[in-house]
Amino acid sequence: MQRTFIPGIIPSVVESEPSLWFAFVGNKLLIRSEGTVSHIPRFASLAEIGLKPLRSQFLGTIDGIGCYSAELLKDSIIPDGLRLAGLRELYGSLDEDLYAVCGRAVQIMEWDRTHQYCGYCATPTIQLAHERAKRCPKCELVNYPRLSPAMIVLVSRGEEVLLARAPRFPPGMYSILAGFVEPGESLEETVVREVREEVGIEVKDIRYFGSQPWPFPNSLMIGFTATYASGEIVIEPQELVDAAWFSKSNLPQIPSKPSIARKLLDWFVST
Repeated sequence: MQRTFIPGIIPSVVESEPSLWFAFVGNKLLIRSEGTVSHIPRFASLAEIGLKPLRSQFLGTIDGIGCYSAELLKDSIIPDGLRLAGLRELYGSLDEDLYAVCGRAVQIMEWDRTHQYCGYCATPTIQLAHERAKRCPKCELVNYPRLSPAMIVLVSRGEEVLLARAPRFPPGMYSILAGFVEPGESLEETVVREVREEVGIEVKDIRYFGSQPWPFPNSLMIGFTATYASGEIVIEPQELVDAAWFSKSNLPQIPSKPSIARKLLDWFVST
């Protein structure tokens, strides 16, 4: 059953009521595991388990339950029954709605950590009370949580799809092409440029598919489909180690659910 998340800045729940704590040491999340299922710890405060956050932020509520992000000290002693896990590791083992809140939590936690001082004049910043923003009391510069838009595109040629391997991928895994939007670009221009730069081909018929927050570290992935127009595959060796056309009936290892890359590929296979 889908849960309802309502974002907030000012706590709307009683502080003594147990809340969900999305607590991080670095970029690893504190969780409780039961077999193959993971859970977000629920406490009135982290002090209940002997942890003291460096800083925390109220995120909102999910089905009326308060949600907080928290940054823990790197040498924090993790209580028995809990462990730290990377967000990629939690794909599939954590409730999908809670996983989405995890992405929000880690981005707000990182923004909070990296904006303690003004980037222009180095004055300590002030957290605004009614807005997710930090203001410099000296020069009035305001900083909001950072978002980095990126496109991801499924390029098809009849019954074939263009897949590529980046050096960081697990052995044997391929995915569709993606890249960050540059200043002054439209999303469609980014699609054309990135495909041209990474594999040397031209595309047409660019269509919007959907979007997905991607907290690695602060991206918003905007998905598109496109069709092959011209050219031969010539990979950019600084970005890729291989790229090729694959039949929809004979795909290699591809990204797992619920990534938007997998959603695009599942859609292509089903059409």
